[in-house]
Amino acid sequence: MKGKETSGRRLVDISLPIGEAMTVWPGDPRPRLEGTRSISRGDTCNLTRIVFGAHTGTHVDAPYHFIEEGHRVESIPLAALIGPCRVIETAPGALVAREDLEGRGIGKGERILLKTDNSSFWGKGIDAFREDFTALSEGAAEYLVKMETILVGIDYLSVESFHAPGNPVHRLLLGNRVIILEGLDLSRVEAGHWELVCLPLNIPGLEGAPARAVLRALPGKPAAPGDSAFS
Repeated sequence: MKGKETSGRRLVDISLPIGEAMTVWPGDPRPRLEGTRSISRGDTCNLTRIVFGAHTGTHVDAPYHFIEEGHRVESIPLAALIGPCRVIETAPGALVAREDLEGRGIGKGERILLKTDNSSFWGKGIDAFREDFTALSEGAAEYLVKMETILVGIDYLSVESFHAPGNPVHRLLLGNRVIILEGLDLSRVEAGHWELVCLPLNIPGLEGAPARAVLRALPGKPAAPGDSAFS
C-alpha cells in the first residue's frame, strides 16, 4: 500500500519496490530473487535468496562512495535520516539550477527532497534506464552546502547527471557531509513540509545501502509558499 492514514497522519511510502525487472544504473547488478525453499515443494518453510547491488532502487550514498577516507554507511547518524523535511517541486528541465532553489526559503540545516519530472517515470512499465533524467547542477549543490543541508534526495537513481565527468556533485555534497538519498518515488507526494523516516540497511563497511523511505504528514503544516514550481 503506497499511502495510508495512521492516527490521522498520512503515511506515504516513497521507496521503489525491488524486483528483477526494475530499473538499475547501467553496469550495476540486476536484482535476483531465488526461492531456495518452498512449502509447495514439501519444505517446512518458504525461503528466498536475494542478490542486488548496494545502490539498488531507493538507497543512501555514504561519503565513502566517492571519498576514500569518507565515512561508511554504518557511520551515518540515524538522526540525520529521520525528521522534518521539505519536498520542493522543480520546473521541467535537465538540471535543477541554483536559481531553482534560491528564493524557496530554504533554511539552514534542512532536509530537502526534490520532486522533478523523474517521478512520472515510475509505475508506468518504464523499466529501461533513462539517460535524460533531471539531476542536480553543481551550482545547486554548492547552494545546498552553503545552507548546511543535512540531506538531499531526488526521484531518480542519481543526483548527478549521467554525463557529468568526474562526479563533481557527489564529491561536493558527500565531501561536505550532505547525505544523498536517491531513487525516490515522489509521484504521490505534494510539495511542502513532511516528516522523513529513512532507514538504510545496516551493513558495515559499505559505501551505501538500499533503504525504506517513508514520508509522514506533519499536523497543521501546509505547503510552504514556493515549494511547488507550478503554484
